[in-house]
Amino acid sequence: MIETIYITGLLHDIGKTFISNEILNKKGPLTEKEYEKIKKHPYTGYKLLKRTSELQEIVDYILYHHERFDGLGYLNKLKGYEIPLISRIISVADAYEAMTSGRAYRSKYSKEYAMNEIIKCSGTQFDPIVVEYLLKVYKEKII
Repeated sequence: MIETIYITGLLHDIGKTFISNEILNKKGPLTEKEYEKIKKHPYTGYKLLKRTSELQEIVDYILYHHERFDGLGYLNKLKGYEIPLISRIISVADAYEAMTSGRAYRSKYSKEYAMNEIIKCSGTQFDPIVVEYLLKVYKEKII
């Protein structure tokens, strides 16, 4: 399972390779049309990897990595434990990584800030059990 999570983590945003750099590296806010293109990247990645027999195990995890625990995510509006566990793990890890890395439109946030934001979204955006485990890892200074 750890290897599956690792491979999914590496490939979860592969669908973004089909989005223009102008959108991905935009310094200001995205337009609604640009955001709609961004929201298609899980499906694009799913379609791309669905063609490879070696990666069949992870295609659904990639498809569902932007679903939210409260059902307000995209693409399929899955909720709670309808979302595969690996997708829920990737969602939390991706948010942490996104906040603690610099972006074209902002500087990176501190680890403490990222953890506080993730805790704040526990039970809505994120699976509270996954958040609990991330917090444990954070407190042990593993990340």
